[in-house]
Amino acid sequence: MEQKHSLLEAKQKIEAFCAYQERCDQEIRKKIKSWGLYGDDVDILISDLIQNNFLNEERFASAFVSGKFRIKRWGRIKIRQHLKQKNISDYSINMGLKEIDEEEYLQNLHDLLETKNRLITAKNKWDRLAKLQRYIQSKGYENELVREALDQLVN
Repeated sequence: MEQKHSLLEAKQKIEAFCAYQERCDQEIRKKIKSWGLYGDDVDILISDLIQNNFLNEERFASAFVSGKFRIKRWGRIKIRQHLKQKNISDYSINMGLKEIDEEEYLQNLHDLLETKNRLITAKNKWDRLAKLQRYIQSKGYENELVREALDQLVN
């Protein structure tokens, strides 16, 4: 693959790319490689981004958790899985997940269940509960919390 940018041009472009929104190491490496830069050039650019605070794994994890929880209303399990896919360290993942307010988390769970309960059609009570459980688990909420919330919804 032909190199599209010099190292200096790539540095400027990747800094702008990182300044636009929080990025993870994996996304940046992919972008740099798409420009035809490999090996030491990639490592030089990544270390420069870290030194100049354009790239920060903890900050990325925190922003990712916040967005997926507040906007998409994902649970901790799904958020953790997606961060793992991006090769984020367990430490950074745990720091990001600590920022989720427990009351808000439980309220999201209950709101999602109530909304879905109004929208689904089911043959009987057990079919309805199964559909609700599958839905909320697909959002990444923990089994224990799901069971408790379903019990409250039924009673």
